[in-house]
Amino acid sequence: MDDHALLRYSRHILLNEMGVEGQARLKKSHALIVGAGGLGSPAALYLAASGVGILSIADDDVVEIHNLQRQILHTDMRLGRNKAESARETLAAINPEVQTRAISRRLTEDDLETLLDDADVALDCSDNFPTRDALNRACLRRKKPLVSGAASGFSGQLAVFDFRQKNAPCYHCLFPNGEEAEETRCALTGIFAPLTGLIGTLQAAETLKLLTGIASYPNDAGFLLRVQLRAQDWRIHYFSRDPGCVTCAASA
Repeated sequence: MDDHALLRYSRHILLNEMGVEGQARLKKSHALIVGAGGLGSPAALYLAASGVGILSIADDDVVEIHNLQRQILHTDMRLGRNKAESARETLAAINPEVQTRAISRRLTEDDLETLLDDADVALDCSDNFPTRDALNRACLRRKKPLVSGAASGFSGQLAVFDFRQKNAPCYHCLFPNGEEAEETRCALTGIFAPLTGLIGTLQAAETLKLLTGIASYPNDAGFLLRVQLRAQDWRIHYFSRDPGCVTCAASA
């Protein structure tokens, strides 16, 4: 690590849990971010600023004016442009040392598995159940950690699935039914802008902890945080694999 990097990341390096070794791990790491919207924006910004070596950002959508209330990767000048390409431009300005790859097409499950071959961790910053479900299956098969976020109204959630652990639960263990109904409700309601910033930032934090090895979750357990910002109600749950989960059974 040269003097420029030592100075740029000095506040990380001063952390006993991180140090030079942890920062060097980030430089060698590759994170796949699926979704460059409300959650993907703060997550990508903090991962880039923190020096994660490669960021692959996938989003086939374009920037629209109603996005700008919360999707802080994008600007008025980029209305109509692909979100992944817009994200790459912003992140290059934040930290030119990070290699950012924009994927501007809708990904199939096979695409996700191919991308995960080179990635160390995936962030689910999408806004629909089919994408979440496909990414969950791909991460499970490739044994790559998954950091999942969701936000609607004043309520958000963060979940971590470390598939490097032998008996780790998956997304389907936690949400086996009813996700499509929840997605429909979210599409019809508003969203509190700082909520997406909070959940996306927490996704970045958990990703950095996973990449540097400083995460401390119970073995073979999943981690779920539920937040209700209007009441400032925060609740943490740990959960185990569902023996009847069809996704886990199919992967096994």
